[in-house]
Amino acid sequence: MKQIKTLRVRFALWTTALILALLVAFSAFVYFNLSNSLTAAVDTSLAVSAAQAAGGLNIQNGQVTIPEAIGSDESGIQTLSERGLTVIVLANNGRVLQAVGPYHDVVIPITGLKLDNPQGTYLSLPDRVEANDQLRAYILPVLDNGQVAGWVQVLQSLGPVQDALNQLLMALLLGGGVLLFFAALGGYFLSTRALKPIDRITQTAQRIAGGEDLSARLNLPDTGDEVSRLAATFDAMLVRLDNSFRRERQFTADASHELRTPLAAMQAILGVIREGERPSADYRQALDDLAEETNRLRGLTEDLLRLARGEDKTMIIGERVALSDLLTDVADSLRPLAEAKGLALRVQVPESLALTGDMDALIRLFVNLLDNAIKYTERGEITLTARPEADELIVEVTDTGIGIPPEHLPRIFDRFYRVDSARSAGGAGLGLAIARQIAKAHGGRLEVRSAPGAGSTFTIRLPV
Repeated sequence: MKQIKTLRVRFALWTTALILALLVAFSAFVYFNLSNSLTAAVDTSLAVSAAQAAGGLNIQNGQVTIPEAIGSDESGIQTLSERGLTVIVLANNGRVLQAVGPYHDVVIPITGLKLDNPQGTYLSLPDRVEANDQLRAYILPVLDNGQVAGWVQVLQSLGPVQDALNQLLMALLLGGGVLLFFAALGGYFLSTRALKPIDRITQTAQRIAGGEDLSARLNLPDTGDEVSRLAATFDAMLVRLDNSFRRERQFTADASHELRTPLAAMQAILGVIREGERPSADYRQALDDLAEETNRLRGLTEDLLRLARGEDKTMIIGERVALSDLLTDVADSLRPLAEAKGLALRVQVPESLALTGDMDALIRLFVNLLDNAIKYTERGEITLTARPEADELIVEVTDTGIGIPPEHLPRIFDRFYRVDSARSAGGAGLGLAIARQIAKAHGGRLEVRSAPGAGSTFTIRLPV
């Protein structure tokens, strides 16, 4: 039963059933069409023979008479008898005048039959008990001045027709059985071949479910059919899963490392303080250091929570945000940081820019970008610009900092990714990841252009 439930067996059974239905329909059409054709041929032969026999009869005083040359080829009746036909000549009162042929004793009584058709009447006689033979008869009235002078009955056995139909039926049954057998084998073979990639997909999925490496791929040739597209989609899904698991493992490792760093620092501070009595200034310094590490730990935890919650776009609150005012306020709040490093912070934002989004998330987005620019710029200026473009608002943060090498640009938005130690002071590598996530959650995107020593430009494209 388990084998019958497999797709290849069901496909073979359905194919066989379909071919069987078509064969039955086709065989029935051929059988009945041939039966009708053979019966029509017999009827035509009977009608012609009856007309031939009637043409050799004499009519005297309104009565049919048998010519004296009966039995000769002149009358034609003997010739018909030699062809296996039975010819019976009746007077108008139903009396038998002549009966020739193998069924000369089968006289069809005229009385009680509806034989008013001057063109003749066809009759099918039931099987004869002694011979199990069905007969076909044709009764033709012999007319004299519109009056019936006699009757001609021509009979022929339908045995040859039935034999031909039986042979046809036997051929159809044998040929159909052989065809169904090979159709079932062919259907099973084709389904097995067509579903072989599905088996490979199943085996690959089972290996992955068993904890094996996600690097397994099907790598089937591209044949352009549905199974090939399924295999390609499965491989693409494995690639995405593999990359996702790799990122998650890296994220877990990095998060553990980042969380362990402030905790280790806090333990070290506490260990030093607990070694013995210290001056009050040392205790105050220790508390300040603990507060700093606590703030760092809290900030890292909040960033991790934001990243986790930010995966769901439904967290974005849809409200109308005055972007011009928001950018100006963010720049003003960070201006003291820039001025403390001797940097100029320029804002070029037109009035009346607005969009729909989450104000708190947008503030975090622009704060992260501006804080990042201030942190990695030692001299020069930082410029914040905004402009409308088609159905988008373009916001750019440009700095004159150290820039980013080209090989690092594709990964700078990854979580915990930092270019080098010079660019990692005071940060965990989550700011740009959070910024990109906020932009993406608003239906926009975050891009970067940068070169070492030439500064960087971060471009945010947000739908209006």
